Amino acid sequence: MQLSLLCEFVLTLRFNIALSVKKLDKLIIKTFLGPFIATFFVTLFVLIMQFLWKYIDDLVGKGLDTTVIIQLIGYTSATLVPLALPLAVLLSSIMTFGNLGESFELVALKSSGISLLRFMRPLLMIAILVAYGAFLFANYVIPVANLQAKSLLWDITNARPAFNIKAGIFYKDIPGYTIKVAQKDKDNQTIHQVLIFDHTTGGNGDKIIAAEKGQMVLTADKRFLYFILENGWRYEERGNRGFTVPQDMVRLGFKKYSKAFDLKAFAFNRLNMDLFASNQQMLNIRQLDIAIDSIQKLENGYGKAINSYVTSRYTFFKWKDSAWAASAPPLKVKDFEDTIPLDQRRNILERAEQTTRDALSSLETPAKGYEDQHGSILMFKVEWQRKFTLAAACIVMFLIGAPLGSIIRKGGLGTPLVFAVIFFVIFNVFFMIGEKMARSGVMQTWSGMWLSNIVLLPIAAFLIYKAMNDSQLFNKEFYFRIIQKVKKFLQRFKKQPTN
Repeated sequence: MQLSLLCEFVLTLRFNIALSVKKLDKLIIKTFLGPFIATFFVTLFVLIMQFLWKYIDDLVGKGLDTTVIIQLIGYTSATLVPLALPLAVLLSSIMTFGNLGESFELVALKSSGISLLRFMRPLLMIAILVAYGAFLFANYVIPVANLQAKSLLWDITNARPAFNIKAGIFYKDIPGYTIKVAQKDKDNQTIHQVLIFDHTTGGNGDKIIAAEKGQMVLTADKRFLYFILENGWRYEERGNRGFTVPQDMVRLGFKKYSKAFDLKAFAFNRLNMDLFASNQQMLNIRQLDIAIDSIQKLENGYGKAINSYVTSRYTFFKWKDSAWAASAPPLKVKDFEDTIPLDQRRNILERAEQTTRDALSSLETPAKGYEDQHGSILMFKVEWQRKFTLAAACIVMFLIGAPLGSIIRKGGLGTPLVFAVIFFVIFNVFFMIGEKMARSGVMQTWSGMWLSNIVLLPIAAFLIYKAMNDSQLFNKEFYFRIIQKVKKFLQRFKKQPTN
């Protein structure tokens, strides 16, 4: 009877513990999701502002529609999602565990027998799901967003500035015309002392229009601009330039004259996006594998061409591994030229120099082609690795943020933001260094692109170890006590008598 009661009590206790642990898992997940969503959108907003600040000169003054700006921001924000996710995971994990540590909830959990690793487990699963979602997003959404964003940005940066004539300045952006107005009224339509130089007649002479005042009228579709001029003259040269016969100058006066300008050069036109589709940033994993395989075949073809050229033209190449030179008696000459008769030396040296020049000119083209193809392979491999490294960075950032928050025990946004920025800068610096080394071939593409995660993983392991042992790594009082002990030791050392 007592044994059955004891078993029932143990089962009830285990059930209550499991139920409480599940509640704790739900609690920690709810505590994490709020800061994660908020910090993600804040981080994404900061990155978008950085992008706009970088390209502000290309966007201003182009007369772009609101829909074009919204499309550009939308596509750009999609391309920045994989970079914003690791920072959002880092900051939200520091805030979550910092809040729990500041309210002594972590102390209570540890005293009840729940370890920090067990408490981190549900959020680690969330971080893994975020990493998996980041990979899927980078593999299927980012290529399309990159294609749209890069092509749209190309069209914007290469578009002409919006039509804007300034007073006192020769305006030459309309093809075939040069326009100058002495004064513009505040309505931005009425102009005074107008000069228009028409160069569209080619070599048959220019046309000049001069008027006292006028109105600038833009059609509703913004395709044509009309100058409605008043009280002026038209000057036109007739005849062919370059002949000895003098040209005729025709002058026509007018009370009112209308001049139309075609503004199709200022229209915002979209370029064919297929021109950008082969770029490595526009491809997914499967397409990158196909592209890498194709480029490697071209690279191998250049290598074979160089090898066949050398082996067919220079017969000494087949003796490169022979041991006959080691067994041959040494030649008792000071220089190679001593073996050539004096009467043939000049001819032989000139032929050798010419042969060397021919070889260099013949090998330069395939060598340059090989170098270009090898550089393209590195670019494609770097992009292939990027899709995995940024996704794995979400997990690494969580492994840093969770123990760091439990150590600093500071909630809110201030202190967690400082530590998050520090570690994200470290991650970004090593990521850019590794990518640059991978692109240049200094490092293997996998080691270069994974350099930031490799550097931060030992730091994450160290922080987890310190957090599990209740380290005072970021406690000011801990360092203050150490400094006081060092001061006392130095004072005792100074008081000791010297012999």
